[in-house]
Amino acid sequence: MLLRPLILTLALALGAWAAPVGTADAAPAKKKATTTKPAAKKKARAKPAPKVAPAAITAGHAQSPGMQAAAGATATAAAGDAAAAAAAQSARAAGGQPRSAGDILNATGAEDWREPDPAQLVLMEFKLPTQPEPAQVLMELAPRFAPEHAANVRALVRGGYFDGLAVLRVQDNFVTQWGDPGEGAAARALPAEAKAKLPAEFDQALAGLPLHALTENDGWSPLSGFVDGFAVAADPGRTAQGRAWLAHCYGVVGAGRGGEIDSSNGSSLYAIIGQPARSLDLNITVVGRILKGIEHLAALPRGSGNMGFMGPQEAKPPLLRARLLADMPAGERPSVKVLRTDVPAWFEILHSRRHRSGWFVHSSGRVDLCSAQVPVRVTPPKS
Repeated sequence: MLLRPLILTLALALGAWAAPVGTADAAPAKKKATTTKPAAKKKARAKPAPKVAPAAITAGHAQSPGMQAAAGATATAAAGDAAAAAAAQSARAAGGQPRSAGDILNATGAEDWREPDPAQLVLMEFKLPTQPEPAQVLMELAPRFAPEHAANVRALVRGGYFDGLAVLRVQDNFVTQWGDPGEGAAARALPAEAKAKLPAEFDQALAGLPLHALTENDGWSPLSGFVDGFAVAADPGRTAQGRAWLAHCYGVVGAGRGGEIDSSNGSSLYAIIGQPARSLDLNITVVGRILKGIEHLAALPRGSGNMGFMGPQEAKPPLLRARLLADMPAGERPSVKVLRTDVPAWFEILHSRRHRSGWFVHSSGRVDLCSAQVPVRVTPPKS
Protein backbone atom coordinates (compact mmCIF):
# COMPACT_ATOMS: atom_id res chain seq x y z
CA MET A 1 0.00 0.00 0.00
CA LEU A 2 1.45 3.35 -1.01
CA LEU A 3 1.56 6.67 0.84
CA ARG A 4 -1.55 8.02 -0.89
CA PRO A 5 -4.19 6.48 1.41
CA LEU A 6 -2.57 8.07 4.44
CA ILE A 7 -2.63 11.46 2.79
CA LEU A 8 -6.38 11.30 2.41
CA THR A 9 -6.68 11.32 6.18
CA LEU A 10 -5.83 15.02 6.27
CA ALA A 11 -7.33 16.33 3.03
CA LEU A 12 -7.46 20.10 2.93
CA ALA A 13 -8.98 22.82 0.79
CA LEU A 14 -6.14 25.36 0.50
CA GLY A 15 -7.91 28.21 -1.22
CA ALA A 16 -11.22 29.32 -2.62
CA TRP A 17 -11.16 27.03 -5.65
CA ALA A 18 -12.50 23.49 -5.72
CA ALA A 19 -10.02 20.89 -6.91
CA PRO A 20 -11.16 17.95 -9.07
CA VAL A 21 -12.04 14.77 -7.24
CA GLY A 22 -8.90 12.77 -6.48
CA THR A 23 -6.53 15.72 -6.83
CA ALA A 24 -7.40 17.91 -3.88
CA ASP A 25 -4.56 19.39 -1.88
CA ALA A 26 -3.80 17.18 1.10
CA ALA A 27 -1.48 17.33 4.03
CA PRO A 28 1.91 15.65 3.59
CA ALA A 29 1.95 12.22 5.18
CA LYS A 30 4.45 9.51 5.95
CA LYS A 31 4.41 5.78 6.03
CA LYS A 32 5.25 3.71 9.07
CA ALA A 33 8.74 4.30 10.43
CA THR A 34 9.36 0.56 10.73
CA THR A 35 9.51 -1.95 7.90
CA THR A 36 5.87 -2.86 8.40
CA LYS A 37 3.43 -2.02 5.68
CA PRO A 38 1.42 1.16 6.26
CA ALA A 39 -2.34 1.12 6.58
CA ALA A 40 -4.92 3.86 6.07
CA LYS A 41 -6.08 5.47 9.29
CA LYS A 42 -9.29 7.09 10.31
CA LYS A 43 -9.40 10.84 10.04
CA ALA A 44 -7.87 12.49 13.09
CA ARG A 45 -8.33 16.16 13.79
CA ALA A 46 -6.73 18.32 16.42
CA LYS A 47 -9.14 20.40 18.47
CA PRO A 48 -9.71 23.61 16.50
CA ALA A 49 -8.53 26.87 17.94
CA PRO A 50 -11.28 29.08 19.31
CA LYS A 51 -12.38 31.73 16.85
CA VAL A 52 -12.32 34.95 18.79
CA ALA A 53 -11.85 38.57 17.83
CA PRO A 54 -8.48 40.10 18.83
CA ALA A 55 -10.25 42.47 21.21
CA ALA A 56 -11.79 39.53 23.08
CA ILE A 57 -8.70 37.42 23.70
CA THR A 58 -8.13 38.98 27.10
CA ALA A 59 -11.18 37.24 28.59
CA GLY A 60 -10.00 35.21 31.55
CA HIS A 61 -6.31 35.91 30.93
CA ALA A 62 -6.02 39.69 31.16
CA GLN A 63 -2.94 39.63 33.42
CA SER A 64 -1.57 36.25 32.35
CA PRO A 65 2.05 35.67 31.27
CA GLY A 66 0.81 35.09 27.73
CA MET A 67 -1.01 38.42 27.61
CA GLN A 68 1.93 40.23 29.18
CA ALA A 69 4.27 38.72 26.58
CA ALA A 70 1.93 39.85 23.81
CA ALA A 71 1.69 43.35 25.25
CA GLY A 72 5.46 43.66 25.43
CA ALA A 73 5.96 42.36 21.89
CA THR A 74 3.34 44.64 20.36
CA ALA A 75 4.68 47.68 22.24
CA THR A 76 8.18 46.99 20.92
CA ALA A 77 6.80 46.55 17.40
CA ALA A 78 4.91 49.85 17.61
CA ALA A 79 8.01 51.67 18.84
CA GLY A 80 10.17 50.18 16.10
CA ASP A 81 7.64 51.10 13.43
CA ALA A 82 7.35 54.65 14.80
CA ALA A 83 11.15 55.07 14.65
CA ALA A 84 11.23 53.79 11.07
CA ALA A 85 8.40 56.14 10.11
CA ALA A 86 10.27 59.06 11.65
CA ALA A 87 13.41 58.18 9.67
CA ALA A 88 11.38 58.05 6.45
CA GLN A 89 9.78 61.40 7.22
CA SER A 90 13.19 62.96 7.88
CA ALA A 91 14.43 61.73 4.51
CA ARG A 92 11.45 63.34 2.75
CA ALA A 93 11.87 66.58 4.71
CA ALA A 94 15.45 66.74 3.49
CA GLY A 95 14.23 66.50 -0.10
CA GLY A 96 15.07 62.84 -0.60
CA GLN A 97 13.30 59.51 -0.48
CA PRO A 98 13.24 56.84 2.23
CA ARG A 99 15.85 54.15 1.72
CA SER A 100 14.89 51.06 -0.23
CA ALA A 101 15.21 47.61 1.32
CA GLY A 102 18.36 47.04 -0.72
CA ASP A 103 19.94 50.27 0.52
CA ILE A 104 19.03 49.39 4.11
CA LEU A 105 20.64 45.95 3.84
CA ASN A 106 23.77 47.38 2.22
CA ALA A 107 24.20 49.68 5.20
CA THR A 108 23.88 46.96 7.86
CA GLY A 109 26.79 45.94 10.03
CA ALA A 110 27.88 42.64 11.52
CA GLU A 111 25.87 43.36 14.67
CA ASP A 112 22.64 43.33 12.63
CA TRP A 113 23.03 39.68 11.64
CA ARG A 114 23.02 36.39 13.52
CA GLU A 115 24.89 33.25 12.53
CA PRO A 116 22.77 30.10 12.98
CA ASP A 117 24.28 27.20 14.89
CA PRO A 118 26.02 24.90 12.33
CA ALA A 119 24.58 21.93 14.24
CA GLN A 120 21.09 23.11 13.22
CA LEU A 121 21.90 23.57 9.51
CA VAL A 122 21.36 20.70 7.06
CA LEU A 123 22.87 20.86 3.59
CA MET A 124 21.06 18.57 1.14
CA GLU A 125 22.18 17.80 -2.39
CA PHE A 126 19.57 16.79 -4.95
CA LYS A 127 20.25 15.49 -8.47
CA LEU A 128 17.80 17.36 -10.64
CA PRO A 129 16.89 16.72 -14.27
CA THR A 130 17.32 20.42 -15.08
CA GLN A 131 21.04 20.77 -14.30
CA PRO A 132 24.20 18.66 -14.42
CA GLU A 133 25.58 19.63 -11.01
CA PRO A 134 23.87 18.67 -7.74
CA ALA A 135 21.49 21.33 -6.45
CA GLN A 136 22.21 22.39 -2.89
CA VAL A 137 19.33 23.11 -0.50
CA LEU A 138 20.15 24.53 2.93
CA MET A 139 17.68 23.95 5.77
CA GLU A 140 17.72 25.48 9.25
CA LEU A 141 16.12 23.34 11.95
CA ALA A 142 13.84 24.84 14.61
CA PRO A 143 14.80 23.19 17.93
CA ARG A 144 13.11 25.95 19.95
CA PHE A 145 9.72 24.84 18.58
CA ALA A 146 10.29 21.16 17.74
CA PRO A 147 13.21 19.98 19.88
CA GLU A 148 12.56 16.24 19.56
CA HIS A 149 11.96 16.36 15.81
CA ALA A 150 15.03 18.54 15.27
CA ALA A 151 17.15 16.12 17.28
CA ASN A 152 15.74 13.19 15.31
CA VAL A 153 16.44 14.85 11.96
CA ARG A 154 20.02 15.44 13.09
CA ALA A 155 20.30 11.76 14.04
CA LEU A 156 18.86 10.72 10.69
CA VAL A 157 21.30 12.96 8.84
CA ARG A 158 24.31 11.77 10.83
CA GLY A 159 23.22 8.16 10.35
CA GLY A 160 23.11 8.61 6.55
CA TYR A 161 19.39 7.86 6.42
CA PHE A 162 18.55 10.46 3.75
CA ASP A 163 21.48 9.62 1.46
CA GLY A 164 20.10 8.00 -1.68
CA LEU A 165 16.42 8.64 -0.94
CA ALA A 166 14.29 10.63 -3.38
CA VAL A 167 11.67 13.26 -4.06
CA LEU A 168 8.35 11.44 -3.93
CA ARG A 169 5.86 14.21 -4.57
CA VAL A 170 5.73 17.63 -6.22
CA GLN A 171 2.28 19.21 -6.12
CA ASP A 172 1.80 22.51 -7.87
CA ASN A 173 1.32 25.51 -5.55
CA PHE A 174 1.64 23.27 -2.51
CA VAL A 175 4.59 21.04 -1.54
CA THR A 176 7.68 19.13 -2.58
CA GLN A 177 8.05 16.04 -0.41
CA TRP A 178 11.00 13.68 -0.05
CA GLY A 179 11.63 10.44 1.81
CA ASP A 180 11.96 6.69 1.37
CA PRO A 181 10.27 5.30 -1.75
CA GLY A 182 10.61 1.76 -0.40
CA GLU A 183 7.99 -0.09 1.62
CA GLY A 184 7.73 -3.30 3.56
CA ALA A 185 10.93 -5.32 3.36
CA ALA A 186 12.39 -2.72 0.99
CA ALA A 187 11.99 0.14 3.48
CA ARG A 188 15.15 1.67 4.87
CA ALA A 189 15.77 1.05 8.57
CA LEU A 190 16.24 4.05 10.83
CA PRO A 191 19.72 4.63 12.29
CA ALA A 192 20.14 3.30 15.81
CA GLU A 193 20.34 6.84 17.21
CA ALA A 194 17.03 7.91 15.63
CA LYS A 195 13.65 7.35 17.24
CA ALA A 196 10.72 5.78 15.41
CA LYS A 197 8.14 7.47 17.66
CA LEU A 198 7.96 11.12 18.70
CA PRO A 199 5.31 13.31 20.32
CA ALA A 200 3.52 15.89 18.20
CA GLU A 201 5.18 19.29 18.52
CA PHE A 202 2.58 21.60 17.03
CA ASP A 203 2.96 24.60 19.36
CA GLN A 204 4.49 25.82 22.59
CA ALA A 205 4.06 28.48 25.27
CA LEU A 206 4.22 32.06 24.05
CA ALA A 207 5.47 33.39 27.39
CA GLY A 208 9.26 33.36 27.39
CA LEU A 209 9.65 33.38 23.61
CA PRO A 210 11.72 36.21 22.08
CA LEU A 211 8.88 37.12 19.70
CA HIS A 212 9.44 40.22 17.56
CA ALA A 213 5.91 41.04 16.57
CA LEU A 214 4.34 42.70 13.56
CA THR A 215 1.91 45.54 14.14
CA GLU A 216 -0.59 44.01 11.69
CA ASN A 217 -3.29 41.49 12.55
CA ASP A 218 -2.40 38.22 10.85
CA GLY A 219 -5.94 37.03 10.09
CA TRP A 220 -5.01 33.49 11.11
CA SER A 221 -4.07 34.42 14.65
CA PRO A 222 -4.38 37.38 17.03
CA LEU A 223 -0.61 37.94 17.06
CA SER A 224 2.24 37.21 14.66
CA GLY A 225 5.91 37.96 14.22
CA PHE A 226 9.31 36.31 14.16
CA VAL A 227 11.42 34.16 16.45
CA ASP A 228 14.97 33.34 15.32
CA GLY A 229 13.92 34.49 11.84
CA PHE A 230 11.05 31.97 11.70
CA ALA A 231 7.53 33.22 10.98
CA VAL A 232 5.43 32.64 14.09
CA ALA A 233 1.70 32.93 14.80
CA ALA A 234 0.41 33.15 18.36
CA ASP A 235 -2.71 33.32 20.49
CA PRO A 236 -1.82 34.90 23.84
CA GLY A 237 -5.25 34.18 25.32
CA ARG A 238 -5.61 30.51 24.45
CA THR A 239 -3.99 29.50 27.74
CA ALA A 240 -2.49 31.40 30.65
CA GLN A 241 0.94 31.03 29.04
CA GLY A 242 -0.40 31.69 25.56
CA ARG A 243 0.45 29.48 22.60
CA ALA A 244 2.75 30.07 19.64
CA TRP A 245 3.47 28.01 16.53
CA LEU A 246 5.48 28.11 13.32
CA ALA A 247 3.47 29.27 10.32
CA HIS A 248 3.38 27.39 7.02
CA CYS A 249 4.89 30.12 4.87
CA TYR A 250 6.83 29.62 1.63
CA GLY A 251 9.95 27.52 2.27
CA VAL A 252 8.80 26.07 5.59
CA VAL A 253 9.73 22.42 6.18
CA GLY A 254 7.40 20.07 8.01
CA ALA A 255 7.36 16.42 9.03
CA GLY A 256 4.82 14.32 7.17
CA ARG A 257 2.50 12.26 9.36
CA GLY A 258 -0.32 9.74 9.14
CA GLY A 259 -3.68 9.81 10.85
CA GLU A 260 -2.34 9.95 14.40
CA ILE A 261 -1.01 13.33 15.46
CA ASP A 262 2.13 11.71 16.90
CA SER A 263 2.99 9.64 13.82
CA SER A 264 5.75 11.89 12.44
CA ASN A 265 9.45 11.43 13.18
CA GLY A 266 11.20 13.51 10.51
CA SER A 267 11.99 10.63 8.15
CA SER A 268 9.60 12.10 5.56
CA LEU A 269 9.85 15.85 5.02
CA TYR A 270 8.13 18.40 2.81
CA ALA A 271 8.69 22.04 1.89
CA ILE A 272 6.02 24.58 0.99
CA ILE A 273 6.66 25.67 -2.61
CA GLY A 274 3.52 27.72 -3.29
CA GLN A 275 1.15 30.02 -1.50
CA PRO A 276 1.22 29.85 2.30
CA ALA A 277 -0.53 26.69 3.50
CA ARG A 278 -1.78 28.13 6.77
CA SER A 279 -4.49 25.47 7.04
CA LEU A 280 -1.67 23.12 8.02
CA ASP A 281 -0.77 25.27 11.03
CA LEU A 282 -1.29 23.40 14.33
CA ASN A 283 -1.85 20.17 12.39
CA ILE A 284 1.70 19.12 11.51
CA THR A 285 5.04 19.53 13.27
CA VAL A 286 7.18 22.15 11.55
CA VAL A 287 10.85 21.21 11.82
CA GLY A 288 12.58 24.07 10.00
CA ARG A 289 12.75 26.24 6.90
CA ILE A 290 14.79 26.48 3.72
CA LEU A 291 17.34 29.30 3.89
CA LYS A 292 18.69 28.80 0.38
CA GLY A 293 17.78 26.62 -2.59
CA ILE A 294 13.99 26.55 -2.35
CA GLU A 295 13.92 27.53 -6.03
CA HIS A 296 15.32 24.08 -6.89
CA LEU A 297 12.51 22.30 -5.08
CA ALA A 298 9.88 24.64 -6.54
CA ALA A 299 11.08 24.19 -10.13
CA LEU A 300 10.83 20.39 -10.21
CA PRO A 301 8.40 18.79 -12.69
CA ARG A 302 5.05 18.17 -11.04
CA GLY A 303 4.11 14.58 -10.30
CA SER A 304 1.40 13.13 -12.51
CA GLY A 305 -0.28 11.06 -9.80
CA ASN A 306 -2.93 12.08 -7.33
CA MET A 307 -1.81 15.02 -5.20
CA GLY A 308 1.42 15.34 -7.15
CA PHE A 309 2.93 11.95 -6.39
CA MET A 310 5.40 10.63 -8.94
CA GLY A 311 3.85 7.99 -11.17
CA PRO A 312 5.37 4.52 -11.65
CA GLN A 313 7.08 5.58 -14.87
CA GLU A 314 8.34 8.92 -13.57
CA ALA A 315 11.91 9.37 -12.38
CA LYS A 316 12.11 10.42 -8.75
CA PRO A 317 14.86 13.04 -8.34
CA PRO A 318 17.37 11.50 -5.92
CA LEU A 319 18.58 13.09 -2.71
CA LEU A 320 22.27 12.32 -3.03
CA ARG A 321 23.29 13.15 0.53
CA ALA A 322 22.50 15.30 3.55
CA ARG A 323 25.06 16.68 5.99
CA LEU A 324 25.08 18.90 9.05
CA LEU A 325 27.29 21.93 8.57
CA ALA A 326 28.78 21.19 12.00
CA ASP A 327 30.12 17.90 10.63
CA MET A 328 31.73 19.44 7.54
CA PRO A 329 35.31 20.75 7.45
CA ALA A 330 35.36 24.48 8.16
CA GLY A 331 36.77 25.19 4.70
CA GLU A 332 33.80 23.48 3.02
CA ARG A 333 31.05 25.25 4.94
CA PRO A 334 29.15 28.16 3.46
CA SER A 335 28.86 31.31 5.57
CA VAL A 336 25.27 31.74 6.77
CA LYS A 337 23.79 34.92 8.23
CA VAL A 338 20.19 35.82 9.03
CA LEU A 339 19.06 39.39 9.68
CA ARG A 340 18.04 39.97 13.27
CA THR A 341 14.45 41.09 13.78
CA ASP A 342 15.14 43.24 16.82
CA VAL A 343 17.33 45.84 15.08
CA PRO A 344 16.41 49.19 13.47
CA ALA A 345 17.28 47.87 10.01
CA TRP A 346 14.50 45.27 10.24
CA PHE A 347 11.88 47.80 11.29
CA GLU A 348 13.01 50.09 8.48
CA ILE A 349 12.71 47.26 5.96
CA LEU A 350 9.19 46.50 7.18
CA HIS A 351 8.28 50.19 6.84
CA SER A 352 9.66 50.28 3.30
CA ARG A 353 7.50 47.29 2.40
CA ARG A 354 4.40 48.82 3.96
CA HIS A 355 4.89 52.17 2.24
CA ARG A 356 6.16 51.60 -1.28
CA SER A 357 7.41 54.45 -3.40
CA GLY A 358 8.97 55.02 -6.80
CA TRP A 359 7.37 52.70 -9.35
CA PHE A 360 4.39 51.92 -7.10
CA VAL A 361 1.19 53.81 -7.80
CA HIS A 362 -0.60 52.42 -4.75
CA SER A 363 0.87 51.34 -1.43
CA SER A 364 -1.11 49.06 0.87
CA GLY A 365 0.39 50.39 4.08
CA ARG A 366 0.74 46.91 5.57
CA VAL A 367 2.66 43.65 5.36
CA ASP A 368 1.60 40.12 6.18
CA LEU A 369 3.50 37.45 8.06
CA CYS A 370 4.46 35.26 5.12
CA SER A 371 5.44 38.11 2.78
CA ALA A 372 7.67 39.80 5.39
CA GLN A 373 10.45 37.27 4.89
CA VAL A 374 13.63 37.78 6.87
CA PRO A 375 16.71 38.39 4.67
CA VAL A 376 19.36 35.66 4.55
CA ARG A 377 22.92 35.79 3.28
CA VAL A 378 24.61 32.55 2.27
CA THR A 379 28.16 32.87 0.94
CA PRO A 380 29.87 29.85 -0.65
CA PRO A 381 33.09 28.66 1.02
CA LYS A 382 36.31 30.15 -0.29
CA SER A 383 37.94 27.83 -2.77
